[in-house]
Amino acid sequence: MIDDHRKIKLLMALRNQGVRDQRVLEAIETVPRELFLEEIFAGRAYDDNALPISCGQTISQPFIVAFMTDRLKLDKRHKVLEIGTGSGYQTAILSQLCRRIYTIERYRTLAAQAGERFKTLQLTNITQMVGDGAKGWPNQAPFDRIIVTAAATEIPPPLLEQLAEGGIMIIPLESAPGKQDLVRVTRTGAGYDRESLLPVRFVPLVEGVAKEI
Repeated sequence: MIDDHRKIKLLMALRNQGVRDQRVLEAIETVPRELFLEEIFAGRAYDDNALPISCGQTISQPFIVAFMTDRLKLDKRHKVLEIGTGSGYQTAILSQLCRRIYTIERYRTLAAQAGERFKTLQLTNITQMVGDGAKGWPNQAPFDRIIVTAAATEIPPPLLEQLAEGGIMIIPLESAPGKQDLVRVTRTGAGYDRESLLPVRFVPLVEGVAKEI
């Protein structure tokens, strides 16, 4: 099948681009990306490109999904917070590698579509909420890992507060107009260590719940 060939080619490309964790590559192989796309784009599911989804949003390119997941250094004990469910693809990848994931989406339409996909794939360790991602999920904190899939101008303080000591957050930050960097934040006993990982391009992180027609 052509999709199998494209998937193998994609996995080889991800490995060559520095995705080192074999478990991440296995999750990319296992989770059917075509399920998270509109039918018109299903044939491009294993191209390494971002693609449009509902509500004017995008599904990230597989490399970015794999790279962010790899750099989170996940294990099966971890409780993860995701800001920006989107199509649910990144969520589904994370669910293969952690104990439980809490995911927040500001668009009810996207959250509902993602929830149906999670049911189809029988992913039972995902808890969803429609809400303001910048506020995090206080009553489930602290989180071992936090992943933000929209670009902020600065890290929302509630997310820093909800990160467990020793925990890791991956977030795209806008350092100048049109310039974003993927940043990894590690909480230590003395504060927060930050390192830039690579240039990226994400939709902006917007506060509040979206008004939909």
